[in-house]
Amino acid sequence: MAVAYERIADELREAIRAGQLQPGDRLLSETKLAEKYRKSVPTIRDALRLLRDEGLVEKQHGRGTFVRRPRTKVSRTNARHQWEKDRVRDPEENRAKTGATEHDTGLTVNDLIFQASYREIEASEEIAKALGVTEGTPLVERTYRTRYAAEDAPFNLVTSYLVREMVAANPDLLDETKEPWPGGTQSQLHTVGIELDRIEEHVTARPPTPEEAEELGLPHGTAVLILRKTSYDTSNRVVEMSDITLPGDRTEMLFTTPLERW
Repeated sequence: MAVAYERIADELREAIRAGQLQPGDRLLSETKLAEKYRKSVPTIRDALRLLRDEGLVEKQHGRGTFVRRPRTKVSRTNARHQWEKDRVRDPEENRAKTGATEHDTGLTVNDLIFQASYREIEASEEIAKALGVTEGTPLVERTYRTRYAAEDAPFNLVTSYLVREMVAANPDLLDETKEPWPGGTQSQLHTVGIELDRIEEHVTARPPTPEEAEELGLPHGTAVLILRKTSYDTSNRVVEMSDITLPGDRTEMLFTTPLERW
């Protein structure tokens, strides 16, 4: 049997889902809610904490508790990689019209705010193993953040690694000011004669670090998906590896596998 704070949370949850409380609406103060439900303020706080953990409301310091605005969903499918490859040899004008984030969200280029930063590092033991190079090999580490202009948090946290020697023939690939690159990484690699053969994606889940939770704007208790994307060229060489942190409250991953007929 539900306890008092759960019953209060149920009623408020239903009001939100029924549209009686709209995104951005401010709830009654804790004192007013306590009067309305004839319960103590600590009981009301327990109910609101439950709704915050579900991502339905958010507390704004000094202002009160508000119905949380739904965040733009991201549907990531394995078809996105072939879609990107099909565009590699298109004119730059066509490639610049849309990118992978727009593909996954239905937004347009003008809806998005994009940031990229590059730095040169030496491969750690773990990254060297993933890229199939020796420890200490010079790499280009690229960090990407893309968010919807109407929201505060990025869709994901991306760190990508390239072997510097492999891409240095095109100095533009070492220059963060050339981002966003029309056509993405596959188009970048194409400029140095690299064609991708396959992409492997390994997905796990875990609780976020405090830093990840803050940057991604995660409700308490929301997990993150950790995706390691490894790209192989047509000679079976690893040419790029990315670690991507995806928020569990706004990410859908759909994998479709065609099967051969008997």
